[in-house]
Amino acid sequence: MEGTTLGVIIGNRGFFPAHLCDTGRETILRVLREEGMTPVVLGREDTQFGSVETREDARKCAALFKEYREEIDGVLVTLPNFGEERGVADGLRLSGLDVPVLIHAFPDELGRMTIADRRDSFCGKMSVCNNLSQYDIPYTLTRRHTVAPDSESFRQDLRNFAATCRVVRGLRGARIGALGARPAAFLTVRYSEKLLEQAGVSVETLDLSEAFGRAARLRDDDPQVQRKLEGIKAYVSTRGIPEEALVKMAQFALVMERWMEENELQATAVQCWTSMEEFFGIVPCTVMSMMSQGLLPSACETDVTGVVGMYALQLASGTPSALLDWNNNYGDDPDKCIIFHCSNLPHHFFVEPRMDYQEIIAGTVGKKNTYGTMVGRVKAGPFTYCRVSTDDAWGTIRAYVGEGAFTDDPVETFGGYGVAHIPDLQGLLQYICENGFEHHVAANLSQVASAVEEALGKYLGWEVYHHRPS
Repeated sequence: MEGTTLGVIIGNRGFFPAHLCDTGRETILRVLREEGMTPVVLGREDTQFGSVETREDARKCAALFKEYREEIDGVLVTLPNFGEERGVADGLRLSGLDVPVLIHAFPDELGRMTIADRRDSFCGKMSVCNNLSQYDIPYTLTRRHTVAPDSESFRQDLRNFAATCRVVRGLRGARIGALGARPAAFLTVRYSEKLLEQAGVSVETLDLSEAFGRAARLRDDDPQVQRKLEGIKAYVSTRGIPEEALVKMAQFALVMERWMEENELQATAVQCWTSMEEFFGIVPCTVMSMMSQGLLPSACETDVTGVVGMYALQLASGTPSALLDWNNNYGDDPDKCIIFHCSNLPHHFFVEPRMDYQEIIAGTVGKKNTYGTMVGRVKAGPFTYCRVSTDDAWGTIRAYVGEGAFTDDPVETFGGYGVAHIPDLQGLLQYICENGFEHHVAANLSQVASAVEEALGKYLGWEVYHHRPS
């Protein structure tokens, strides 16, 4: 949340007690700063206590927001009294900002209900929302209709809103690298580059042959290659892995890093099999794991929309994401399943990972060509899942989100794996299958489903299903 900048509109209505705007402004700004946020707000001398009521106030507020438009991630509208709904709506419209908006109303106190201290923000919030709806300005609500700024409830609302702002800002203008074609058998990872571009997400491509060629030009003793090699060995146990394979990983990592820097990429999707193994001689899983761990998410099997989901979750939580398969039932438990990949999960997900060879395709291309996978169990704890998909037939981008928990239930298998518990998992699986979603899903060890839903659905305009079991 640190680094989030919010434009702040203090709503005021003339025949309500204006002193509430003065004390309310002081309180709300203090809470924002305590939460690590930077407010952009009119000064007390600019308008009455820095509030917005008249058309002229709205113009002043809009001019201030325009001055800081590159820094502002979202806008907080706070109502210490009823508030002038037209001033709020005009201020937002005149500013030209296209950012998330949070509506907050101060609560009245039962012992202070005289004309001198009564707020009526409970009622005023409805009028503000009504006007913003007429102006076609989307907005987010606090969980409680009125809520004290000092309360933990409002502070959590702020944190969730900051997460939504990060997702919206991050995805608008995101640049994704697609390294290699999709594996021939994986029709599931087809996607519309044009629909993503319309949503502000650009895709930069690179052929695998170019990556291999660039890697071949790097000497084994190149100082930068050696530094990458040291980084790989420090990242995960490489016991039993041939040095030749580790050097190739270092070379590939350097090629990836340079390509991303040259093209200002925030995330990548890589053709990880079988061309990589047959013609280069490694699996890129550890390299991709290290990128995801460093908050540059990397998805396997050239799943571009899969990495968009990874990036959205990462933006919301500030922690690494992984791409997983919905892979196996867990015995007869209808609300548990086994999640798996072979794997490039970031270190953040594992109990204790180690590097190994990729067992699934070793029988096809030979064990010596498949070193580099990350093997281990996913640690227990809550997680959020998300899948993004382009629907070419309807010209839309769709997604689903939800929350569950990784458990300590016993299971023995290979790759990167864990047992997930999701309430009404069968209902979720029905939804996935009935709506033709892919078998890949992004996951993050956090609880940010509501923030992601708000960002993707309300502000980016995508079709979003939030799995909330009744």
